[in-house]
Amino acid sequence: MKILGIDPGIGICGFGLIETSARASARALDFGAVTTKVDAPIPARLLELYDSLTQVFNECKPEMVAVEKLFFAKNITTGIVVAEARGIVLLVAEQNGLPVYEYTPNQIKMSLTGYGAATKTQIEEMVRVHLGLETKPKPDDAADALAVAITCGFLYGQGQNDEHKFSNSRGRKMR
Repeated sequence: MKILGIDPGIGICGFGLIETSARASARALDFGAVTTKVDAPIPARLLELYDSLTQVFNECKPEMVAVEKLFFAKNITTGIVVAEARGIVLLVAEQNGLPVYEYTPNQIKMSLTGYGAATKTQIEEMVRVHLGLETKPKPDDAADALAVAITCGFLYGQGQNDEHKFSNSRGRKMR
């Protein structure tokens, strides 16, 4: 099963593709981040994000998508822009007909470390360990995206993903 994890963001959007099966541990196939021009207007940045993510999806050919759920934001303006970027992720996944699973940061931390208040450093180390990597994945956004994908793989393998799934609207008639 190829799972594409996404850590949504407008300036930097992390992605991580893993392959996993019920009988084997996960392995990283690809990871990185797409960026947008900081000085560009938001609509232009969203289009740039859309184009870049479309390319990532086309190259990675995932079977499912795991996205970090926007749980809270200290700065409402930042939260809104991240939500808009998250919308782009969901749109590209839907256009590709892929099931989308979403997880809160606490669910991801619990899945990887068993501790819902784990630090970013602890998560990065557990991503490295779970994927058998020699070093922690960089940038941080890619490590976060891999963590989301690993969480999805764990829960999918345990048959616990349905509560985290968006319903896919393919085939629904529009009025």
